[in-house]
Amino acid sequence: MLTNGPRWTRCCRAVLNSVQSVSRSMIGVQRILLPSTTIGTSYRGKKDDTRLFTPIPIRPSPDDINVGAELTGVLDKAEMLKVILKFSNRKEIKFLCLENGIDSNLQQQAFVSFRKYCLETDALPADLHVVLSDILQGAGHVDDIFPYFLRHVKQIFPHLECMDDLKKISDLRQPANWYPNARGMNRKVIFHSGPTNSGKTYHAMERFLTAKSGVYCGPLKLLASEVYNKSNQRGTACDLVTGEERKFASPEGKPSAHVACTVEMTSINTPYEVAVIDEIQLLKDVGRGWAWTRAFLGLMAEEIHVCGEPGTADLLQKLCETTHESLEVRNYKRLTPLHIEDQALQTLDNVMPGDCIVCFSKNDIYAVSREIEARGKEVAVIYGGLPPGTKLAQAAKFNDPNNSCKVLVATDAIGMGLNLSIRRVIFYSIIKPTMNQKGEKEMDTISVSAALQIAGRAGRYGMKWDEGYVTAFKAEDLHTLKGILAQTPEPLTQAGLHPTADMIELYAYHLPNATLSNLMEIFVSLSTVDDSLYFMCNTEDFKFLAETIQHVPLPLRARYIFCCAPINRNMPFVCSMFLKYARRYSRNEPVTFDWLCNQCGWPFQLPRTIIDLVHLEAVFDVLDLYLWLSYRFPDLFPDEKLVRDIQRELDDIIQQGVFQITKLLKNSETAVSTNTPDEDSFVMRQKKSKYYREAGTGSGGTRGRLTERLLAQGLLTPAMLQELKQEWDHQAKRTGKGEEADDDDGPFDGGKKGPGRRKGSRKGK
Repeated sequence: MLTNGPRWTRCCRAVLNSVQSVSRSMIGVQRILLPSTTIGTSYRGKKDDTRLFTPIPIRPSPDDINVGAELTGVLDKAEMLKVILKFSNRKEIKFLCLENGIDSNLQQQAFVSFRKYCLETDALPADLHVVLSDILQGAGHVDDIFPYFLRHVKQIFPHLECMDDLKKISDLRQPANWYPNARGMNRKVIFHSGPTNSGKTYHAMERFLTAKSGVYCGPLKLLASEVYNKSNQRGTACDLVTGEERKFASPEGKPSAHVACTVEMTSINTPYEVAVIDEIQLLKDVGRGWAWTRAFLGLMAEEIHVCGEPGTADLLQKLCETTHESLEVRNYKRLTPLHIEDQALQTLDNVMPGDCIVCFSKNDIYAVSREIEARGKEVAVIYGGLPPGTKLAQAAKFNDPNNSCKVLVATDAIGMGLNLSIRRVIFYSIIKPTMNQKGEKEMDTISVSAALQIAGRAGRYGMKWDEGYVTAFKAEDLHTLKGILAQTPEPLTQAGLHPTADMIELYAYHLPNATLSNLMEIFVSLSTVDDSLYFMCNTEDFKFLAETIQHVPLPLRARYIFCCAPINRNMPFVCSMFLKYARRYSRNEPVTFDWLCNQCGWPFQLPRTIIDLVHLEAVFDVLDLYLWLSYRFPDLFPDEKLVRDIQRELDDIIQQGVFQITKLLKNSETAVSTNTPDEDSFVMRQKKSKYYREAGTGSGGTRGRLTERLLAQGLLTPAMLQELKQEWDHQAKRTGKGEEADDDDGPFDGGKKGPGRRKGSRKGK
């Protein structure tokens, strides 16, 4: 103890007593005011917002000197626990917490954290230590703890100090003001309104082609590519910009005055004479609607031509009121008649040339295709997971009058983006899986908008059939389908919004310890949106990707960009490769062509079963993801041209697989794949190859250890065991003949060797 210890103690006590007196008086005032105040806070009327905030653990420094113990002695932990429990159970304290923004959800976590902190910390802050000592000695009141409890709560919940700032950042009530450049222009907005096959997009595109400069914003890469090709064929130099690709009309690579792009890639900083926004009704899309809202509000164009369903007119008018612009509506009627048949198809024996059977699941696609081909009719197949080149090839096969293929089996992917010569659309089912705003999948009757969009593909103007027909496959669905098609789509009432990277960065500044997924949750929870015009788009895919790479050390901006990648999270191999990309980026290791080929199993083989085909589709998406990242991080994804080459090769292979889809279905039932039967097998192959490289394959004992390792890791299933045994026997025979086993050969390699390998050669020789 210091020689002037008593004086120091008296000084500390004097200061602490003054603090305690102030805190007691404050508590007294609050007790008087509480009965007349409204208890609790809520943002946007949500009750569970604060559950998103997780407490930050307070870790005291081991070097802290226990000044409090020197002043008042060591505290009795058991007695201190009783005091803290009494403090946390007082109604007055709970009311006071509410007054300071600590609702019941936070209180529970705060009391637990504070109790744990007091009991487990060897050196408490001196002021808190002295207050607890006074209470234990009967010289203080348990309410005196509150100021120190509040200090602790603000440490573990930093949002309490910056809630006003967070709410200002997430105030999304005036999105039109986010685009000052567009607001500084006198824009003319023209809405081309009409059903499918009414020529609305044609008239907008004519204005685009004759303008001095223009931008076309479409929902799909196929549509943007079609505009790019047609514009250049018409003599209007046009560039192509999608998430994965850039093409210049000029051989020198100079930017053209016209651009065709996917809507997410629209530049809001480039001035144009004319802008065309296609399929404007997708403002309502729960996942991508924000991109149409951004384009409509933010494009710097003298004329904005939007094309879409008539039900969008009222919403567009209200949006124009927020931008102080007028809306001109041009209405169009369908160019060819569309008839609803009185009889359902009922059996595939009744399929006729020009028919398109629309299914809403891959299993139905496979089953219907096989049944039709079993009847001696050739089938074209189109669904969303196919590469663009394969879709175009299947469409060309179906459209070609000289081709023997006269029947199409497709999902609602035909609703936009492809010109198809369809005479009759047949709904195999009218139950369609949809995604709600919470990211949950729901099974429900197809919407009026979707049904009209799909049915309208029959009898397309300028194609082979000058009239269109529509019916159902099942007799019990026909009456319901007629009722749906007789309706007009419900008017759109809301447009989608999504937080920007800048907004999330500001949140991260205030909440530095929160994860990106948690930041997004908090932002959505606290956001203020004008519900009469807007809604917050679904962020579940973003949060899924953020959680996938949360443990990977990345700068926030790079992490945000990674999480915006267009990925189907239901494809395990794609998600696995996404994680590997992020890990290599975090280590500043280039994702090279050689590395990617090793991961994806290049050179690719023709699929032998449907599972092979599905895996190749996943590999195509992995290559697409590489190209998407290469335009955002060109230094670490440097081999864009090589990857695009093998992607074209893979597209051709998938095309060949789809052309013989019935054969693949038969093989799936009668044989085991010799390529990559499923995601688990693909991962097993990589693990096994690595083990061969490390341990060699020279003895039976080695192979026994491999079996044990695969079983222990859960990578070997009973279905794979027999195949592995066969491979080992085969390799034993080869080594017995003096041939070295290939390190990279596996049961799913099909026995192919890499380039330059010769029989009997050794790696590294």
